[in-house]
Amino acid sequence: MPTNKLTSTDLQSPLGQLASQLTDSDLRLTAYDVFLAVCRTSASKPLSTSASSISDSPSQNSPGQNHNHSPGSPALQRSLTSAAASKMKKALGLKSPGSKKSPGSAPSSGQGKSKRPSTVGELMRIQMRVPESVDARVRRALLRIGGGLVGRRIESVVLPLELLQQLKQSDFSDQQEYDAWQKRNLRVLEAGLLLHPRVPLDKSNNASQRLRQIIHAALDRPIETGKNNESMQVLRSAVMSLASRSDGSLSDSCHWADGIPLNLRLYEMLLEMCFDINDETSIVEEVDELMEQIKKTWVILGINQMLHNLCFAWVLFHHFVSTGQVEMDLLYAADGQLAEVAKDAKTTRDPEYSKILSSTLSSILGWAEKRLLAYHDTFDSGNVYTMQGIVSLGVSAAKILVEDVSTEYRRKRKEVDVARNRIDTYIRSSLRTAFAQASL
Repeated sequence: MPTNKLTSTDLQSPLGQLASQLTDSDLRLTAYDVFLAVCRTSASKPLSTSASSISDSPSQNSPGQNHNHSPGSPALQRSLTSAAASKMKKALGLKSPGSKKSPGSAPSSGQGKSKRPSTVGELMRIQMRVPESVDARVRRALLRIGGGLVGRRIESVVLPLELLQQLKQSDFSDQQEYDAWQKRNLRVLEAGLLLHPRVPLDKSNNASQRLRQIIHAALDRPIETGKNNESMQVLRSAVMSLASRSDGSLSDSCHWADGIPLNLRLYEMLLEMCFDINDETSIVEEVDELMEQIKKTWVILGINQMLHNLCFAWVLFHHFVSTGQVEMDLLYAADGQLAEVAKDAKTTRDPEYSKILSSTLSSILGWAEKRLLAYHDTFDSGNVYTMQGIVSLGVSAAKILVEDVSTEYRRKRKEVDVARNRIDTYIRSSLRTAFAQASL
């Protein structure tokens, strides 16, 4: 009987490991901060949730704040349009069963119908598992920050620094929550500016040495935030000095979350939002609207269409594996997304992209080949239906690696039938393994 039932624990993340102590929860909350910030400032179309209707009300705002974000604005109360079929799900070949629960809906308890999210903002908050109190707090801070953003773009500010400036201990329910929040934002600054900066650091950079000392001291003894005191001024000076360093472009963007792999991990958290929290084998019906908002974070995270295609292919594949390898739609969607990746790989020689591409494809191919090189041990009557999809995915990954990543192939331009060679290898290897086992 097959014993090689590989799960997501067999997968190594191809997006890189962070050198900081940021947890997945930290990354998710930071990704949510970025998401909210860009949605509130892009094209004057902020997103609302049920919680924000109180926290964003004009009576709560101080004079001089941007009242274009008032709750009466149609844009703020932007409603969901899930009645229309999702174009993205159709393009990916994903079905839209009406029997599945809406995100955020409570289990049936006989006490009436469960409440469905009515706005994109509320759906986004639920999908990212952010409590209403946290959502309201971030929105209050963003309103305060918005007052100083007149004529400036959100990518020209360092969001964790601004949040530290605007929120103080009294904005939190208890000291423990406040300390955890402050440490998270300091570690994000450390990851984005010191450990994984977009613009390489000069070892003799005084600002980096100063910021490192400030962060390490604050992790032991919290600094007083929410004020323009000396500690915050010193922190701001060091942060802005590092974040303002040019990457060679003419934009005035601050570079604090666009270094690899921090930006990829944050973006992965946002793409995870597209999967229904009540059924992780299913992408939500409103994925078109969510993805429209997710892509607005590109200006902060330094993501482009090629990186998006690659990250989305990985997320689709990883969900297929982690949810029990039963939803073939996810596997075929990942394979389809790799077709877009193949197009990208043929048109770019960006060394950073090529490195991530090679890592991601190697991870996918390695997982597939653990199942295919001895497929008699992997498949039985209960899961043989997955074999065709896994072969297709493995061959797709191998073709890109051989034809578009391999420098040897590009140099000699050999005529290689990658699909035929890989399948021949799987058959021969599996037969050898089967005969070896039979002879024991």
